[in-house]
Order: sequence, then C-alpha cells, then structure tokens
Amino acid sequence: MLERFYPKKQVDSAYEIPYKELYERGIRGVIFDVDNTLVPHGAPADERALALFQEFHQMGMKTCLLSNNKEPRVASFAGQVDSPYIYKGGKPGIGGYEKAMEKMGTERETTVFVGDQLFTDVYGANRTGIYSYLVKPIHPKEEIQIVIKRWFEAIVLYFYHRKCERESRES
Repeated sequence: MLERFYPKKQVDSAYEIPYKELYERGIRGVIFDVDNTLVPHGAPADERALALFQEFHQMGMKTCLLSNNKEPRVASFAGQVDSPYIYKGGKPGIGGYEKAMEKMGTERETTVFVGDQLFTDVYGANRTGIYSYLVKPIHPKEEIQIVIKRWFEAIVLYFYHRKCERESRES
C-alpha cells in the first residue's frame, strides 16, 4: 500500500543526479518541482539552477517546471532558467505531468521527475508512470501544511528505507 508513494530513487539534491548519464540512456525530458527542489521556497534562480538549465540546453535535454504554486511565482523562475512551465499543476493528479510531457515532446519512458515531496510530487509521477526522484528539501522553513505532511512522509520513508536495505542484502 505504501509503495505507491515510494520514489524510484532518493538522492540528497537535484544537483547530484547524473543527467548526462540519463540522457545517454534515452531520457529526453526532466520535469521539475521548483520550491525546495531547485531553490528555497520563493527564491529566484541561483547560480546552480542557472548552470543546470544551461547544461540541459546544451545537451538537448528538455525541461518543464510543474508546480502547484501560482503563475507569478512559477513564470518568474521559468523565465530565469528558460523553461516551459505549468502552474497550479494539480499534483498529484496525472494531468499536469501529461501536459508537461506534451510540452517537452516526451513519453513516459523518456521522462523523469524530480521533486521534494512524497504525497504530491512522487505520488503523482508514480501514478503517471514516470521514473521519480525524491530529493531532500533545500530549506527547512516551510508552510505549516507542508510541515505536517513531512511527519507522515517520515513514516513512509522509514518503510521505504527498510525495503531498500532488505533488497540490498538480498542482492
């Protein structure tokens, strides 16, 4: 039951994912959450974000920002990194993910998703059939409803890590 919330992979940061290797393996698009995935909540694009998206443009990797936030926030960040975007994306519903793939011209098999929340980001990507990366939130200061969700995420992640350890011992 909890497996529907498990990421395919958990990493510390969106900036440590081996995007070039993913590209070499056929991935052609990356859908990103913005706040606390790429930058702290509400922050503009920083040097790391700008460099990452420049790298995507150079290698030919498509990107799309998918956020449940309002348009002014998402459009501002998207303009800085030169990426298409979807605001009020309705995560964890599958519609925003499908629209993002349509904007990038990718399919489920050639797309990955990167986000910091299990119950919106990862769950939505999993429901859509997209490979999901869970990253640690960049900044601990979050809105109260997210803080409450993090408590429940901790329970799910406990069982996820136990499963990963068990699989590691068996292989």
